[in-house]
Amino acid sequence: MIHTKTRFVNRNQAGRMLASRLLKYQNKANTLILALPRGGVPVGFQMANLLRLPLDILIVRKLGVPGFEELAFGAIASGDVLMLNHEVVQSLNISEMTIQHIAAKERQELERRETIYRGDKPFPSLIDQTIILVDDGLATGASMRAAIRAVRQKKPAAIVVAVPVGSLSTCDELQEEADEVICALTPLHFESVGAWYEDFSQTTDEEVRALLKPS
Repeated sequence: MIHTKTRFVNRNQAGRMLASRLLKYQNKANTLILALPRGGVPVGFQMANLLRLPLDILIVRKLGVPGFEELAFGAIASGDVLMLNHEVVQSLNISEMTIQHIAAKERQELERRETIYRGDKPFPSLIDQTIILVDDGLATGASMRAAIRAVRQKKPAAIVVAVPVGSLSTCDELQEEADEVICALTPLHFESVGAWYEDFSQTTDEEVRALLKPS
């Protein structure tokens, strides 16, 4: 991990840089990159090209605190996975009714994205595979924790978390949940994922579909 003031030009450049940290997985059999949409897909696309590995997606939706949606109190993921940050839930006194309401709303969006991005394509088998989970960055880590939990249910051989930039504390905490964690940049003063990109414009559904389309 590197402490630096360096910023990425965009997600494409971040993906190419991140791939250089995972060269041991280049052309490795039984290895799959699963990107978290939307921002993780352009990062994962560059990695898949350079490492010559297959690319797919895992849908994860953060559960945001009402009125402060950027602050996640949990996340849901494909496979009916619900992950809660109990410290946030308890400290803000978020009720069970509120949790269920927000989770139901986000589940609708998760299902919408599954249809848009995957269409009729079946979810790949993860059994005995090395899964590289990719996003454009880690803040609280709620989405990635849900992703790890969802993938664990599919009985992979190993789970590798790989991101261009992340909070040092979150990257350290995820070491206990994944088999390997690669956070290329861990700024001392993290602030937010977007602060470490010159271009952090939102990735569109159309861009995600185009990147996932077989070449």
